[in-house]
Amino acid sequence: MINSLSGRFLLLTIIFVMIAEVLIFVPSVARFRQDYLLAGLERSQIASLSVLASQDQSISSSLAQELLDNAGVYNVVLRRDAASQLVLSSPVPGPVTTMVDLRDPSAIYLMVGALKQLFDAPEGVIRVFGSPTQAAGSMIEVAMPQAPLRAAMIDYGLRVLALSAVISIISAALLFLAVRRFMVRPIKRVVHSMEAYAQAPEDARRVIKPTSTITELRAAEDTLAELQTRLTGSLKQKERLAQLGGAVAKISHDLRNILTTATLLADRMERSEDPAVQRSAPKLVNSLSRAVNLCEGTLAFGRVDEAPPKLAMTQVHEIAEDVMKSEQLSASDTVSFENEVPSQLMVRCDGEQLYRILGNLVRNAHQALEASGKPGQIKIKGSEDVDGWHLTVSDSGPGLPPRARENLFTAFEGGVRKGGTGLGLAISAELARGHGGSLTLVRSDEQGTEFRLHLPKENALFGNAAE
Repeated sequence: MINSLSGRFLLLTIIFVMIAEVLIFVPSVARFRQDYLLAGLERSQIASLSVLASQDQSISSSLAQELLDNAGVYNVVLRRDAASQLVLSSPVPGPVTTMVDLRDPSAIYLMVGALKQLFDAPEGVIRVFGSPTQAAGSMIEVAMPQAPLRAAMIDYGLRVLALSAVISIISAALLFLAVRRFMVRPIKRVVHSMEAYAQAPEDARRVIKPTSTITELRAAEDTLAELQTRLTGSLKQKERLAQLGGAVAKISHDLRNILTTATLLADRMERSEDPAVQRSAPKLVNSLSRAVNLCEGTLAFGRVDEAPPKLAMTQVHEIAEDVMKSEQLSASDTVSFENEVPSQLMVRCDGEQLYRILGNLVRNAHQALEASGKPGQIKIKGSEDVDGWHLTVSDSGPGLPPRARENLFTAFEGGVRKGGTGLGLAISAELARGHGGSLTLVRSDEQGTEFRLHLPKENALFGNAAE
């Protein structure tokens, strides 16, 4: 129980209440001691006035002792008219061990004196100075035994501590019940909801329904409900993606066989003597080869086993030119393409994978421009520095919507075009990472969109391999 939230709260409550009571105890005992001494002075003053009111201010020794016993003192000295008078007196059994001045004392003086009184030996005599009531003199001084005062203080302190303990227990019990009602139960409900959800996270009925009226717990429940809802949706999406991946793998396998046959026929077409066929056949063979590679790459992606890039120094200008010419075949006259990659720029990369990256970026830019219905331009630029190579693909389109930017490189979530899957950018980013590089969005606003592909020169295992 001590390791539970309510148990620790109960223990801390008792400790804190006891500390508070101890802080109250010292001034309370000091006040009790002051009242006790003032009462002794008042009784002593009454006894002295009785003596002063008698004839010749003389009384029998037995009566004097009786007055002293009733006042609880050994002697009484009263100062009147600038003269001190020993009004009542009896033998003092021991030396004076404590002196207390109650004429305008400070709180610190009273508390220190009370603590000292508690820890002093019970034997001894206290000399007390005070101001008489009703202006019956300028000062009254008495001597009284210390033992009765100390015993009364101890008895009072024990009663205060007992009362403090009762108050602490009652307060702690009430707070314990309140904590269990308003904190522990809601927390246990959240924990039980998490346990139930963990058993079947795909079941949307197990998502917690926020009901707490406590602000902090309600915020926690709302956050947990949102997290569970997203996770359930993601699990369902992953399941659909797994099923879709199996179907795509089967389609890619059969399509690869069909494309292989078409490639063989295209190879025969290259031997034709028709000039038009001779000009078109190489492009057809290249397109079919890329389609076959794409199918094989799709099968590898479905196995979460994308083939590692075959790195070699490659002339990027030709690859960019092939990408633009391929995209121009389906482009309208309002879209223009510019290849500004330096013809001498050599990049260490996998040529086929680089074609796929640039092809996806150019195709997305083309589709964005066509969807806007406005004239536009697509550019591919290239540069080199000491760290690596940089290829940028930019367009003058309308820019990406906010939702697409949030899930830009996430498959099936980063699609911009209606009906799009968002696979292009996800695959491109993965291919860039396979080169040790990165694909990032530089800008996307009213002036257009720009992506940057960074390919490093340094090989992670063997240092600079570009030389």
